[in-house]
Amino acid sequence: MKADGIDEALTAPREEFAAGKKAKEESLAAKESTRPFRIAVFASGTGSNFQAIVDAVREDCLDVRIELLVCDRPQSQVVERASQAGVPAFTFRPKDYDAKEQYESEILSLLKAKEIDLVVLAGYMRMITDILVKPYYGRMINIHPSLLPAFPGVNAIRQALEHGVKITGATVHYVDGGMDSGPIIAQAPVEIRDGDTEETLSIKIHAAEHKLYPKVIRWIREGRVLLEGRNVRVLQD
Repeated sequence: MKADGIDEALTAPREEFAAGKKAKEESLAAKESTRPFRIAVFASGTGSNFQAIVDAVREDCLDVRIELLVCDRPQSQVVERASQAGVPAFTFRPKDYDAKEQYESEILSLLKAKEIDLVVLAGYMRMITDILVKPYYGRMINIHPSLLPAFPGVNAIRQALEHGVKITGATVHYVDGGMDSGPIIAQAPVEIRDGDTEETLSIKIHAAEHKLYPKVIRWIREGRVLLEGRNVRVLQD
């Protein structure tokens, strides 16, 4: 049987270790909870969806930090939008590289350096290869102006009109390296009315996109989007 003094001497360090471990875990948890959710937006054109995300952040509707714009067309309007919003931009011309893998590797290094949590494709008009898809699978999303799987690829709005469908819309989906083929997260329907043109229908679809995309990003930020194979579940509020 050990004396009481020896028992206390053995117990005290264990209690101090346990207390220290708990304090460290609580400190790490607190640090993680206050860490901003960092996103990078890829875009090639006017950047209307980029602007919708910026506006949602400014209006406190979306708790993320836009860390980076990636644009393959340096003269695009979205670059000016990023400048006005104070978002750093990485612009490049694909023709300045010998292969797509070169500039995608450069982009990947930037994403890792900035600790990007979510990559948001918003009118980025280039296919993404495994160099970016693999490390960010489940953390890379795209928005497309149709109700996928209908009308993937380019000219989706024109395709909908040519096929005479009555309902089209916008789709947010995960990126899997295929042509608009990743698991679908959410969709917003848009009615096609008699007399609609490609221009008028584009306006309606873009309006739907500007509401849908920030909302889906918020769901992901809140941990409410669950990717299960090809299926996606969104937990309700």
